[in-house]
This record gives sequence, structure tokens and C-alpha cells, in this order.
Amino acid sequence: MSRPVTLPIPPFFDGKHASDWAYRPDAEKLAAAAAPWRAQHQLRPAAAAEARIHLLLIDVQKDFCFPEGTLYVAGRTGTGAIDDSRRIAELVYRNLGAITEITTTMDTHLAYQIFFPSFWLDKADAPLTAHRVVTSEQIAAGEVRPNPAMAKWLCGGNYTWLCKQVLHYTRELERAGKYQLYLWPPHCLLGSDGHALTGVVHEARLFHAFARTAQSSVEVKGGNPLTENYSVLRPEVLSRFDGNPLAQRNVQFIQTLLAADAVVIGGQAASHCVKSTIDDLLGEIVAQDPALAKKVYLLVDCMSAVTVPDGCGGFAADFTAQAEAALQKFADAGMHLVKSTDPMAAWPGLRL
Repeated sequence: MSRPVTLPIPPFFDGKHASDWAYRPDAEKLAAAAAPWRAQHQLRPAAAAEARIHLLLIDVQKDFCFPEGTLYVAGRTGTGAIDDSRRIAELVYRNLGAITEITTTMDTHLAYQIFFPSFWLDKADAPLTAHRVVTSEQIAAGEVRPNPAMAKWLCGGNYTWLCKQVLHYTRELERAGKYQLYLWPPHCLLGSDGHALTGVVHEARLFHAFARTAQSSVEVKGGNPLTENYSVLRPEVLSRFDGNPLAQRNVQFIQTLLAADAVVIGGQAASHCVKSTIDDLLGEIVAQDPALAKKVYLLVDCMSAVTVPDGCGGFAADFTAQAEAALQKFADAGMHLVKSTDPMAAWPGLRL
């Protein structure tokens, strides 16, 4: 069998749509365009491929990928996620014959989640604001507390249980040493425009699905109101204070990724959901066989870090350093740092 080659970008693609919140592809037109493209470039069904190349795209959703979104991942350039989305789409088109599976994760939230300001009150019963940390010390001292109006529908009216649980949760986060509880603006609310995939990436994944007869897979995460779920592989905290389970690992998807010949990862944000997913994947790899790390490829030009402008030309928060440190850690563990603009055939150790 001949090796997959780098393909041209289909004529319907317009990179300018990467910055267009309203852009959405026409699935019927994409399906119609895929048939002649498949014939012209002799694309085989993904199931017939000798090498399983799984592209994992983390949270490429409108709220993260556009300035109109509630949690735009601008990076330090100001156009971070926009540029990333365009490059992701171009990667898919150029490597249509090599990529066998594409999974998009979707951060999926409701109005009240432990990491939203709506969940909390201060000691004067005023709501908290976004972009601040809530610590176990603040909870224990009564400086912040969960909104008691939630108790009826969240935990059967047992407010004492809820207070014990949030204290346990923040202590577990702090003990793990990865994150403290950070309050984000409401984002990726189920049913909102911001929850949807950005148009150019959605278009590329659909075209791949039609051209390669491959399912357009999605992994939903983030619906449990009592835990963060940065990683698609597991929530941040799995236990309740009483010893019962709060949530569980995504065992089936972990097995799917580890069964691939190569896993290619990009998306948003490099400092949070991408970082956490790769961290958890590395943990699973180390537990099974550390040599498996070499089959993971991280698209360094298809992910950006969270930054929060201060309105004066600087940043109130900048997580770029954390993202860069994480990428170095992953590279040290054997994962490959690659660019989407380089031919996949030139990526180290990749068998196509």
C-alpha cells in the first residue's frame, strides 16, 4: 500500500472564517463535495487504514475560540485561538488520507457549577466574581460559602452536606497540587451559541468524516456541578467527603486512545483543558508502559494559553508559563512536540 501524501486544501475552505463567530458549514454540501474529492485523491475508508492516527481536538468551541465568547483564549498574541482553529482545519485537510479518527471534546456546563461565581456567596451574601481563587482556608473561615438556595435540588436540601463537600473538594484540589479552585465566567453553557464547535473546525471534521467514511466522534465533559472537568479523561476530584464516589475516569475513551498507533492533540486551552488531558493521558501511559508516550504528538501551534487582559495593555492573569512548563514536561516524558505546518511524514517516529 502507498503511504498517505499531503493533500491540497479543498477549494471551499476559507481561512477567514476562523474569525467569524456566525460561520457554520452546510453538511449536505460537504457530503456532496467529499465524494469527488475521495475519488480524485484515492482516499480509502478509515477502517481500511494500516495505521490508526487519532486526532484529539480539545474544546474547540465558540466561547473559547472567538473574542465574542465568554472565555476567549487569546494567548499573548491576542489572536491565539483564531489562528489555532485555522491551522487545525488546514492540518485535517492536508492530512485527510492519514488521519483515521477525529474526536472533538465539548466542555458542557449548566448555570450552577462549582467553578462559576453563581455557585458562591461571600460572608455578606454577595455573589463572588469571576477570575478569582476560592481556597479551603476561605471556606473554613466562613469568608465564602456555597449558595444555600442550591441545596434543595443539588443535594436533597442537606446544606451541611454541601458545605462539607466543597471544603473536601478544595482540600483535595490543593493536596493534588495541580490547581486551586478558580472561578471562571459562565462558558460553554449547554444550549448556548458558545457551546458549539467553531465553524472551520466543525467543517473540517465533517469533511473528514464524509471523505473517509469515519464517524465524527464527540466526548462530552463538565456536566457534574460539584467538580471541575478540565481533562476529558477524568474529573479533577473523584471522591466525596463521606468516601462515596463523586465521579469516575473515562475508562473507555482512555482505552480508545491507547489503542491508536498515534494520538495527535491540539485545541484549547494549552494551560488548562489541553494540559490536564495530556497530563492524565501521561499518567495512564506511565501506569501501563512509559514507552507508549512516544506515540503522542502535541501540536504546539494549535493551542494557546489562557490570558486575561487588564485593560492597560498587560494581563490580569497569564497562564502561558504554566502551558510552556507542561509541554516541556510532556516532551521530557517522550511525547513529541510538533507543528501542524510540517508534513506528518516528517514527524519523528510516525508510521503512516
